[in-house]
Amino acid sequence: MSLCQLFLQSEVAYQCVAELGEIGSVQFRDLNTGDRLFVNQLQRCDEMERKLRFIESEIAIDGVKIHRSDLEDFRIYTPRLKEINGLDESISRIEKELIEINNTTRQLRESNIHLWETTQVLKKVGIIVAEDPDREVPDNAYVFVNEAELIDDEEGDVETGSDTGRELKRIAGIIPRSRLYGFEKLLWRICNGTVFLHSLDCEDGHPLFNESEDLAVFVIFYSGVQTGRKVDMVSRGSPVRIYKCPEKPQDRQALLNQLTEQLEALSDVLNRTFAYRARAVHAAAQTIHVWKIKVLKMRMVYRTLDMLARRTLSADHIQQYLIGEGWIPTTELDNVRDALSAGAIAAGSSMHPILNEMDSTEDMPPTHFTLNKFTSGFQSIVSAYGIADYKELNPAPWIIISFPFLFAVMFGDVGHGLMIFLFALALILFEKKFAAKRITDEIFSTFFGGRYIILLMGLFSMYTGFIYNDFFGRSMNLFGSSWATTANNNSCWQWKGLNEIEKWERQAAARNRTFEIMLDPIYCYDGNAIADSVQIGSWWSYVKYGFFSTIPHLMLDPVWDLAKNSLAFLNSMKMKMAIILGIMQMTVGLFLSLGNHLSKRAHIDVYFMCIPQLLFLASIFGYLCLQIVAKWVAFPAGSTWVFGRYYPGSSCAPSLLIGLINMFLQTNRKDGFGHFNTTNSKYSLGDTKPDDFIADFNCATAYWFPGESIVEKFLLGIAVLSIPVMLLGKPLYLWSRRPSSGHVNLDHAATHEEASLSEVFLFQAIHTIEFVLGCISHTASYLRLWALSLAHAVLSDVMWTKVLGLATGVEGWLGAPAQFVIALFFGFLTVSILIVMEGLSAFLHALRLHWVEFQSKFFSGNGVKFEPFSFEEKIRKMEDL
Repeated sequence: MSLCQLFLQSEVAYQCVAELGEIGSVQFRDLNTGDRLFVNQLQRCDEMERKLRFIESEIAIDGVKIHRSDLEDFRIYTPRLKEINGLDESISRIEKELIEINNTTRQLRESNIHLWETTQVLKKVGIIVAEDPDREVPDNAYVFVNEAELIDDEEGDVETGSDTGRELKRIAGIIPRSRLYGFEKLLWRICNGTVFLHSLDCEDGHPLFNESEDLAVFVIFYSGVQTGRKVDMVSRGSPVRIYKCPEKPQDRQALLNQLTEQLEALSDVLNRTFAYRARAVHAAAQTIHVWKIKVLKMRMVYRTLDMLARRTLSADHIQQYLIGEGWIPTTELDNVRDALSAGAIAAGSSMHPILNEMDSTEDMPPTHFTLNKFTSGFQSIVSAYGIADYKELNPAPWIIISFPFLFAVMFGDVGHGLMIFLFALALILFEKKFAAKRITDEIFSTFFGGRYIILLMGLFSMYTGFIYNDFFGRSMNLFGSSWATTANNNSCWQWKGLNEIEKWERQAAARNRTFEIMLDPIYCYDGNAIADSVQIGSWWSYVKYGFFSTIPHLMLDPVWDLAKNSLAFLNSMKMKMAIILGIMQMTVGLFLSLGNHLSKRAHIDVYFMCIPQLLFLASIFGYLCLQIVAKWVAFPAGSTWVFGRYYPGSSCAPSLLIGLINMFLQTNRKDGFGHFNTTNSKYSLGDTKPDDFIADFNCATAYWFPGESIVEKFLLGIAVLSIPVMLLGKPLYLWSRRPSSGHVNLDHAATHEEASLSEVFLFQAIHTIEFVLGCISHTASYLRLWALSLAHAVLSDVMWTKVLGLATGVEGWLGAPAQFVIALFFGFLTVSILIVMEGLSAFLHALRLHWVEFQSKFFSGNGVKFEPFSFEEKIRKMEDL
C-alpha cells in the first residue's frame, strides 16, 4: 500500500476523479480543513436526487416497471461537465410536467366527484320523497319520528315563541356508509328526536375513482328555524357533504340531465389526461434508472473533490490546482496513472496530472486484499470478526479449508452433504442468471454470496460422511465387513456357544423378546476377512474385495449400524477426534502468530510470547494427543505386549483423562498393568499365559510406557515455567532497556505506541491469564465437534426409523399411498430439520471455533479496511447486491 499525492488542474479535476471512481483503486484522505469548495454543486445534486425520487414515486403509483440498461449499472458513464446542465433540464422538465398533470388531475377529479355525487343525490331524493306513488320506501330507510310528532312539537314551539313557522323542510347530502349510524344518533340526540331521516345506498361506486368507502345519500326532514340551525350545526361537524336539491321534480330532472352531460364531458377529459400521464410516466421509466446512476456518480465525484485542497501556483491567482492524498495499492499505481491521463485527455487538457509517492511510516495504511468471487465469501467471514492489521497474516486462506472441514465434522453424512453440494452447484452454474435478476431478498443474497462456501461444505460433508459411513443415517455396505457376521468364522460362532444362536433367537421370539448379542472383537473381528473373500474368476469381486480391500479401514465398518453398543463406540472415537482436531488447529494458530511476529521483527514477542505458548500447549495437550494416537494404535482388544509391558486386555486400557489429572497432581502410580505368578518363566508374545497374569485393580491408571513418570514431570515443568516467562519476560526486558522518560515501546512493529511500565505489566498479565485459561476452555470448546456430530447422526437415525419406518407398517391397498405420503413427510423433515436447522447450527459453531479458538491465537482484527473511491462498490451497496 502506497501513500500518494495528486496534483490536478481545476479544469480537469472533475473528469480525472471520475476516471478514478471507475477503477476504484484510491482511498482519498480529507485535506480540506476550511470552507468546502463544491457546496453548490452538491446542493444541485441533492435537488436532482429529490426530483428523481418524486418521479420514481409517481412511476410506482402507476405500477410501471422501471427499465434497466443492458449495461451493468457501474458501467454507465459519468456525465461530463457540459452534459450536467442538459441532464438537470431533462429531469426538471419531467418533474414539472408530472406536477402539472397531478394538479390538473386533482382539480378534474374533485369536479368529477362533485358532479357524480350531485347526480346521486338528485336520483335518490326522488325515491326518498316518494314522488312515484307505486314505489315503496326501501326497508333500510330510517325513521326516528312521525309527522304528527313533528307537528305537535312544532305547536309547542309556537306556544313558547321559539319558532314561528310550521313548514316541513329538508336537506340532502352524502355521507360514508360506515359513519351513517353515528351521524343519525348524534342528530337524534341534539334535535331531541324532532327530525325525520331517510337514507339510501349509492350505486356501485364512481366509474373512474374507486373510493375505499361505500357512500349513502340521506335526506333530513325538519321543521322550525331552531331545529334547522341544529341540523346545520351537526352537518358541519360530521363527515357529510350537503348538496342543494330543487323542490320540484321537473327542476330536479332538468338539473340531472344537465349534470349528466357535464359529467360525461368531464370524464372524457379525465380519460385523456390519464392517457397523457401514462405516456409521460412510461417515458420517464425508460430513463430514470440511468439518470439515478449518473446523478449518484456526480455526487460521489463532487464529494471527493470537496476532500481536496486548493492551491494557487501563480501570482495572478489564475493557475489553481487541487491537491489530494490517498492510499493506493502498489500494484495499481500504473492503472491510476493511466486513469488520470485518460481523464485529462477527456477534459481536453494537454497537461497531465502528477502522482507522487509519499513516505507513510507515521500512518498505519489500510488493509487491502485482492479477492475474487470464490475467496470473497471466506474473506467476509474473517472481516465480520475484524479487519486484519496492515501486513498481518490473513486467516482467510486457512479458513478456505478448515471452515468447511470443521463444519463437515459436525455434519458428516453423504446424503445430506450431497444435497447441500447440489444446491450450491446450481447457484454456481446459474449465477449469471441469478445476478441478472438482481434479487434483493436478504436470505437469498446470503446464500448466493456464500455459494462457494456452501459448495465446499457439502463436498467435505460427503467426505466425512464417507468416513462415518453415513448415508441419510444408514450405513453403506459397499466393501463388506471385517467382522465375522456369517458362519464362515468358526472361532466367533463357537465363542460362548454362539453356534446355537438360531435356537436362542427362536426362544426369545416365543417370549416376544428380541435376542441381542454383542460381538467380541477378540473372537469375531478378522482384519483379513474382506481380502480373503476374493473369488477367482470374478472381476467385480477382485475390484470390490481386492483393489479396495483397504477402504474399510478408512471408513466405519457397516456392522456398527447393527450393534447396540455403537453409541458408546462412536462417543469415544469422536470425542478423541475432536480433541486432536482442536489441538491441531490451535497449534496452527500459534505458528501463524510466530509468522506475524517475525514479519514485524518483534523478536521480543517471539521469545517471550510465541515460543512459551507453543511449549505450554505442546507439553500438556500435545502430549494428550500423542497418548490418544498411541492408545488407538498400540492397545488392541486382546492381550499383548505394549512397550515392554504385558497388556492383559481392554479392561486395562489407559484412562487418559484420569492420567492427565494424575500428571498435574503428580500421583504415585504403579509401573505396568500387573504381575505374573510364575516369575521364573520367560514370557513373550507367543507363549504368554493369561492365567498366570494378575492385573492390578487400577491398571487403567498405571504407567504404560518406560519413563512415563520422568516424561510427565519434565513436560509439567516446561508448562509451569512457561507461565512466568509469558508473564514477566517481555515487561522485564523492556524495563531493562527503558529510556530515561520511564516509558517503553509496547511493540516493535511499525507503530511506535509507548506505555508506562505498569501498563505493560498489566497488559502482559491479561494476555497470559487469557492464554493459559483459554487453552483449557478452548480445548473443551472443540468437544462441540463430537456433540453435534453425534446429535446429527442420532437425529438422522430417528428420522429413518421413526418416520420412514412407519411406511413399512401399512398393509393392504393403503400401503402405496401411505408410503408416498410418509416419504414426502420424511423429505420435508430432512430438508427443514437435518439440513437447514442442523446445517445452520453446525455453521454457527464452526464460525465460533474460528473466531474465538483459532483466530484469537494470532489475529488482532484492529486494522482499517481499505475503502476506495469506487462507483461499483457504492452502486452495489445502494442496490443491495
